[in-house]
Amino acid sequence: MSRFFRVVPAILTDDEHKLSGMLQQAATFTDYVQIDIMDGKFVPSHSITWEQIRDVPQTLRWEVHLMVEQPEKQLASFKQAGAFKAIFHFEAATNPGRVITRARELGLAVGLAINPETAIEQILSLTSEVDSVLFLSVHPGFYNAKFIPEVLDKITVLRQLCPQLELGIDGGIKDNNINAVAKKGVNEICVGSAIFMQPDPGTSYRKLLSLANGD
Repeated sequence: MSRFFRVVPAILTDDEHKLSGMLQQAATFTDYVQIDIMDGKFVPSHSITWEQIRDVPQTLRWEVHLMVEQPEKQLASFKQAGAFKAIFHFEAATNPGRVITRARELGLAVGLAINPETAIEQILSLTSEVDSVLFLSVHPGFYNAKFIPEVLDKITVLRQLCPQLELGIDGGIKDNNINAVAKKGVNEICVGSAIFMQPDPGTSYRKLLSLANGD
């Protein structure tokens, strides 16, 4: 039986005004979003900063997806900006355990993200220390990147090994694949361009949620 429970709108922008607009749009159809942060180092693109997020009025609960080097150095700032949860990349951390410890000290929920090429075996020792694992099904850093279906096999493996762990997927999810993705046993499906690059984001979100649940 599927453990799927939500579609999470993923906000990716380098413009404070667009951030405000996307948050306002999202508030009309959800109460929880993911905000993507890129430093131009771990991934080639740059995004908004924690200060810009802090300065934009909004009421949504949100998690931050840190696509940055040395993520432990940014946790306190995003906690100050209002993040509920921080998701960092295994590949970006020289000491993932230290990142997890720091997040806990700050009172943040913590998730571990892995790129498509990263093997499950590399993160197994950390799964008991985090609240969730997020599988990147694209090469991170851009809206509209190409979906990598082989990632679904890795989700199946980790679900079998860690039946109670919260699993998510992020990247390239659209109308034509969201139901198949949901059936793999993920709890959270993060969607960016298939919501925010559509004429009516709210309608697109509701359609994706319906498709994910097999309606």
